[in-house]
Amino acid sequence: MDTGTHVVMGIALGGIATLDPVVANHELTAQAIMIGTIIGSQAPDLDTVLKLKNNAKYIRNHRGITHSIPAVMFWPLLITGGIYLFAPESNLLHLWLWTFLAVIFHVFVDIFNAYGTQALRPFTKKWIALGVINTFDPYIFFAHVIGIAIWRLGAQPGITFVGVYIVLIGYYIARYYSKNNIIRKVKAKIPNTTQIIISPTYRLAQWHIAISTKTRFYVARAINGEVNILDEFEKIPIPDTPVMKAALKDDNLSAFLSFSPVYRWEIDEYNDHHEVRFIDLRYRSKGYYPFVAVVQLDQSLNIVSSYTGWIFSEEKLFKKLEIVPE
Repeated sequence: MDTGTHVVMGIALGGIATLDPVVANHELTAQAIMIGTIIGSQAPDLDTVLKLKNNAKYIRNHRGITHSIPAVMFWPLLITGGIYLFAPESNLLHLWLWTFLAVIFHVFVDIFNAYGTQALRPFTKKWIALGVINTFDPYIFFAHVIGIAIWRLGAQPGITFVGVYIVLIGYYIARYYSKNNIIRKVKAKIPNTTQIIISPTYRLAQWHIAISTKTRFYVARAINGEVNILDEFEKIPIPDTPVMKAALKDDNLSAFLSFSPVYRWEIDEYNDHHEVRFIDLRYRSKGYYPFVAVVQLDQSLNIVSSYTGWIFSEEKLFKKLEIVPE
């Protein structure tokens, strides 16, 4: 989920903690737990700082080790220890328990995004991504905001947020069945599919769809339960050529390939350089595919510029590559 949603979820868990008799009867413990659940709901996303280095590091590592089983055990200990230094009269066990729940809850809800997490690491590095909820879901976010507002008006926070989460559990179930309904319709339209990747959008009734068969890729969108094919591409294996071999050594392209399960590629030759471009097919937006990896090589096949990330115009891509278009 996005940062804002994780924050309001941390506040909600701090509110639910007031149903714990130990917390309800000890104000300092309640305050410490509220701080712990807010920080705990953010801690696994500490790897966001990797963006400051470059996109390749971020893409390859985001929601990886920081969302793993060892990290889930480590974060509550670190956060609880830090808070307890300033609030030694709080109940240490209950502070740890609720902070631990906040960290687990963060990783759990991230599993429902299309991006997913490596939540079972170190046992497996497989990405677990259910693709049911968008990274930012306005319904989930504003349900929490409404809960916080009701709390501010004087309602008991624990009961308030239990009610909010009962509603949201129903919402998650409805989204799950909606996704499965789209999958059934895709299989009816294209029976020979080998892979279907569905990515939710922030719009309730719209889904991005990337479909693979043995010979072709299809890009589709589902709107109000109807599946519409938007693009179709021949599936061509990555060629074993000198240009491609050289490009595949680039860190940005390597990071892209570690993240993207369905893509097409292009090789263009210009007067003074070659350009290799990989295009993720999952995120078509207004006729454009914004998530790409681009590598430019000189005539001697030395990498001179590369980039991976979200680009919504060729002009911005040229700026990222620090080149002037021909």
